[in-house]
Amino acid sequence: MMAGDPSSQDGAPAALDAHDPAAWREGFRTGLPTLFGIGAWGLVVGIAMVKSGLSVPQAVGMTLLVFAGSAQLAALPLIAAQAPIWVIFATAFVVNLRFVIFSALLGPHFAHLPWRQRFWLGYISGDLTVAMFLQKYPTSENVPGKLSYLKGLMYPNWFAWQAGSLAGIFLGSTVPSEWGLGFAGTLAILCIMVPLIINNAALCGVAVAGVVAVLANGLPYKLGLLIAVVAGMVSAMLVEETFAKRKVRHG
Repeated sequence: MMAGDPSSQDGAPAALDAHDPAAWREGFRTGLPTLFGIGAWGLVVGIAMVKSGLSVPQAVGMTLLVFAGSAQLAALPLIAAQAPIWVIFATAFVVNLRFVIFSALLGPHFAHLPWRQRFWLGYISGDLTVAMFLQKYPTSENVPGKLSYLKGLMYPNWFAWQAGSLAGIFLGSTVPSEWGLGFAGTLAILCIMVPLIINNAALCGVAVAGVVAVLANGLPYKLGLLIAVVAGMVSAMLVEETFAKRKVRHG
């Protein structure tokens, strides 16, 4: 094609970036199991922002503008302590340095896109969405539907986070102060755990871990939790191995 042809930029035909509904749906289905956990994580951060002293408008502005749970949780104690602004920004910068690596990994795939589009994709990107995209497309080869697949991962992830975060912001004031953030953490763990109980082995592991945790609650140094985790993992592995051997015998 001619150098000035708008259908080609850096050798990547514009048709490759056209919206592909099938690829978008595939990306959505791939990321769907993570959306419960993302929403729960947003809920925790939303409650944390309100409990740290931010007003509702400030918290809403922060979640929409920043969209970075780890950096937000790292910055909130500093904001509450009225630390110097440069300390807050430096802390958030260090926490988010991993996105420089993500950018370097995604760059070869989408360097041909206009900078505004790349800027937007960088804003809505997340740890899991980048990891799942790179698992699907480990090389930068130009493949139709690649951009739609990425958007199918990123847009639902962004909406799940914002929904959870906004819920935490507006409901945070109704959570009794004596419950603290432990309540939000419990909700987050439950939301992450439930979608993962997808087979008999996982269900058995959760059941065993729960029973052991209750029975060993009185042990010092929270050792009961460690024992419960180990017991749950071992039981899940044994059940999975038993079912695998049974399938082999009947195969």
